[in-house]
Amino acid sequence: MRWTKFLKTSISPTHLVAIALGVLVTLSFGTVLPTQAATVTPDTAPAPTLAQTRGSFVTAAVNRVGPAVVRIDTERVITRNVDPFFDDPFFRQFFGDQFFQSMPREQLQRGQGSGFIIDGDGTILTNAHVVNQADRVTVKLKDGRDFEGRVMGVDVVTDLAVVKIDAGNTSLPVATLGDSDRVQVGDWAIAVGNPLGLDNTVTLGIVSTLNRSSAQVGIPDKRLDFIQTDAAINPGNSGGPLLDEQGRVIGVNTAIRADANGIGFAIPINTVKAVKDQLARGENVAHPFVGIQMITLTPEIARENNRDPNAPFRVPEQQGVLVMRVVPNSPAAAAGLRRGDVITAIDGQAIETADELQRLVENSQVGQVLRFQVLRDNRTLQLRVRTGELQPTRS
Repeated sequence: MRWTKFLKTSISPTHLVAIALGVLVTLSFGTVLPTQAATVTPDTAPAPTLAQTRGSFVTAAVNRVGPAVVRIDTERVITRNVDPFFDDPFFRQFFGDQFFQSMPREQLQRGQGSGFIIDGDGTILTNAHVVNQADRVTVKLKDGRDFEGRVMGVDVVTDLAVVKIDAGNTSLPVATLGDSDRVQVGDWAIAVGNPLGLDNTVTLGIVSTLNRSSAQVGIPDKRLDFIQTDAAINPGNSGGPLLDEQGRVIGVNTAIRADANGIGFAIPINTVKAVKDQLARGENVAHPFVGIQMITLTPEIARENNRDPNAPFRVPEQQGVLVMRVVPNSPAAAAGLRRGDVITAIDGQAIETADELQRLVENSQVGQVLRFQVLRDNRTLQLRVRTGELQPTRS
């Protein structure tokens, strides 16, 4: 009775609601500390929203690196081959020699790409396909300055090139190189460049996968494991930087697939670091090769092949690398590798995929002897393959 009287005389309905809420909080979360009114002082700022946070780090990264991103314009004169059809005496008699002399045999090709400055001496990184065999290279900075560029070195296998500009006594903005080995799937990715002729364009995405081989991307003539990103990369972005959230360069934007929607690829910056100094000195970058065309073999693929009465050969039903073709006069041919061989190990290391074999060969030295373990006609062979130097075809 006294408790009831106390409630009636001492606690208002508003206080009852507060007590009830306090009981619920206590039941849900444990002991409740005495509540205090929230106060906002000039030193206490509200937590930033996701949009504010996202905008701030992208802006900071671009402000840090953007001035070092350049536009690269190229010119190349190519000679056109006149169709032999027009060399027929009948047509020369009909049209006259003057007509044929007026036909243009040379054509000026123009190209465009991106790059970024990596030191105060004017060293610029870009893609090989942006500047390869260009007769003239013009570099334009974000601040409006133009420079003549000199192509110091090109490596078409890794699609990398170094261009140099002479800025005299004026200072140049420089991009900071990061560490691509520390990049993880899901990290922010910021692409900066000049896509489709639209200078100083920035796109944002994430790293969608790592170690995507060039063979999987559809460019088997390269020796690369790409960073894959969904940051928009378009023609003209080639050679520009891919940045992390701190504005450090983690890759060189290089490839897009025409049949892909929202997928781009960048060369990891640590791959670039391994060859940039050689290219800057004008030196050739050596790439070892053995000279085979190959596919990854699985037991399932082997069984499907062996069930086919028209299959050119039977293969063992196990994991390995199937040799589809041996290049004539190659190290593989000299060592005795044959079509239909299944490579299961190199130097005692098990090989299960074509990508693994490619990486192992690429990480070897030109002239190094590699011991291939091969299955052929239910026999296990040990073949010694001395790697040669790949001579890429220049476009």
